[in-house]
Amino acid sequence: MLHELPDLVQGTDEWHAQRRGLVTASVVGQLVTAKTLKPASNETSRGLTALLVAERITGHTDPAYTSDDMLRGIEDEPRAREKYSEHRAPVRETGFMVRDDWGFQIGYSPDGLVSDDGLIEITSRRQKVHLATILADEVPVEKVAQLQCGLLVSGRAWIDYVSYCGGMPLYVKRVLPDARWAEAIVAAVEQLERVAERMVSDYHEQVEGLPTTERIDATAGEAVAA
Repeated sequence: MLHELPDLVQGTDEWHAQRRGLVTASVVGQLVTAKTLKPASNETSRGLTALLVAERITGHTDPAYTSDDMLRGIEDEPRAREKYSEHRAPVRETGFMVRDDWGFQIGYSPDGLVSDDGLIEITSRRQKVHLATILADEVPVEKVAQLQCGLLVSGRAWIDYVSYCGGMPLYVKRVLPDARWAEAIVAAVEQLERVAERMVSDYHEQVEGLPTTERIDATAGEAVAA
């Protein structure tokens, strides 16, 4: 079943709380080997699993480093959305979606909804990368998992990949659901959930009798119960 939270503002504390401990479309590519569509088993996938398990245990989201590219993306997203709306179709913003059809949840934060059956996913690119995308006329391989996961969670019929670079033309490529990717994503998240369940159980056994500590919120200078 799909649960949509349209009033949730992306980037807020409430939005982070909804995503905490969940596999989301933005990271699901770390769990799937693109060439084989098999669940990944490597340092990256294990690191993501540990991160999500820790969030579930503590109820806390560690602050993430914001790079220059990420800052540019935050600034460019509304510009790209406006340009898409002007030349393609009106876009409606929404906060967060969660689907739980499989006995576990997968989350997705769309960059926009189009009509009743479409989505957009916006990426702000450096000009050399944007150029390469235009010349190849295809979605970069590293974005495919995110797009397919967005389609899987939302249940929508298509998603437009929007590549934006100020001063260069807007590039749009439509992507349709791929059943192979849907199966691969579900299998990969299912594997993560099995591992996560064991990790949580082992953690509670290992910490029994150990002294508790308090987390210090560096921004507020206050202790937070761990």
